[in-house]
Amino acid sequence: MDTVITNGIIATATETYQADIGIKEGKIAALGLRLEGAETIDAQGNYVFPGGIDIHTHFELPFMGTVSADDFETGSIAAAFGGTTTFVDFAIQGEGESLHQALETWMARAKGKAAIDYGFHAAIGDMTDEVMNVEMAELVEQGITSFKLFMAYKGTFMVDDETLFKSLLKARELGALIMVHAENGDVLHYLINQHLAEGKKEPIWHALSHPPEAEAEAVGRAVSLAAMAKAPIYIVHTSAAQALEKVKEARDKGQRVLAETCPQYLFFNIEHYKLPNFEGAKYVMSPPLRDEGNEESLWQGLVSGDLQVVSTDHCPFNFVGQKDMGRDDFSMIPNGMPGVETRVPLMYHFGVNEGRFSVNRFVELVSTNPARLFGLAPQKGTISIGADADLVVFDPQKEVRLSVENLHMNVDHSPYDHITVRGYPVLTMQRGKIIVRDGQFLGEAGAGQFLRRRRV
Repeated sequence: MDTVITNGIIATATETYQADIGIKEGKIAALGLRLEGAETIDAQGNYVFPGGIDIHTHFELPFMGTVSADDFETGSIAAAFGGTTTFVDFAIQGEGESLHQALETWMARAKGKAAIDYGFHAAIGDMTDEVMNVEMAELVEQGITSFKLFMAYKGTFMVDDETLFKSLLKARELGALIMVHAENGDVLHYLINQHLAEGKKEPIWHALSHPPEAEAEAVGRAVSLAAMAKAPIYIVHTSAAQALEKVKEARDKGQRVLAETCPQYLFFNIEHYKLPNFEGAKYVMSPPLRDEGNEESLWQGLVSGDLQVVSTDHCPFNFVGQKDMGRDDFSMIPNGMPGVETRVPLMYHFGVNEGRFSVNRFVELVSTNPARLFGLAPQKGTISIGADADLVVFDPQKEVRLSVENLHMNVDHSPYDHITVRGYPVLTMQRGKIIVRDGQFLGEAGAGQFLRRRRV
């Protein structure tokens, strides 16, 4: 073996056991006892997890007159520090642009920068006949097997029901997955303009312009269209208990409805928009934070299985120079929060340590399900012979405060600054190579490989 990890407690989505892991040529080659290798890593007393997979990031995203603060280098390095070894970002098609052009743009942004492995979803902003009848199939052949559509953002990205329905039919034919940003764009458009006309400009009005009922209505409509198309559907960044209830109802009927939530919706609520000195702008995202008590409904969704994935929707903007662009107009506050580095330790601390779910369910939510649902398994998302040696040695006793000073995301604030977690990665390995160890980055910008994903 090139490398052996000894004395660790291996945790996958289904098993927890003690064994050595033998690694050869970047793959897991053996699982057993008393294995020998050229290099030995002693994981005594620590867990060994499959590397985290974040299937919802926005690195280097041009948005609302600025660009998200993490590019593919800083964002992917931060991800590695937090125990994530794979991400899937979005190649977003602009008006008049082909899907191929959009993919080329995002591939160029990642090339030479991404320090961990990555893939792309295609976010369709201009659904022409050419896109639907030709390009979707071509992208699936290139390993882009998921497509995002927007039911929000009227006047730019918003699709009508016919387009969404036809897209679901096409995706079913291709073995691809449609992802939807589910909010009623007509309602949002009306409320935003109404509130601005009434002089209501503070961050709280962002949330009040995106009511949870608008999310629930859109989720219900999307799920119904998917049922008629006999196609699976994936709901991104589920934030509202009412929306989750629509997911649960469909799943109880046997429909293949998949859904994620994000840490911000598990830890914060609408009261954060009322913070003084414009601090509430740090929490402006779409969908917004919901009423207090909503958080526990989402936690229960993770426990029950009605939510299958925790991703981040990582899209950070600096408070000074970016978020404050909307100081006099909430609709001009760039939408998004940092999270790619903090997801794994947050979910371990508040999920496993606090007794909400097992360590195996934790692995399932942050690694195995993302791999399985998005065409990355069995190469990613588990510890088994033949899989990539993307591994995290995780010290369950290590305490870290999630402050700007301790984190590596390229943003001037941490929304989790007040939180100290117990349990943190001490070593991150990508395809058999150590890229983070004891707080030091040992990897290389550009070493991440583009992943051609399988049909789903």
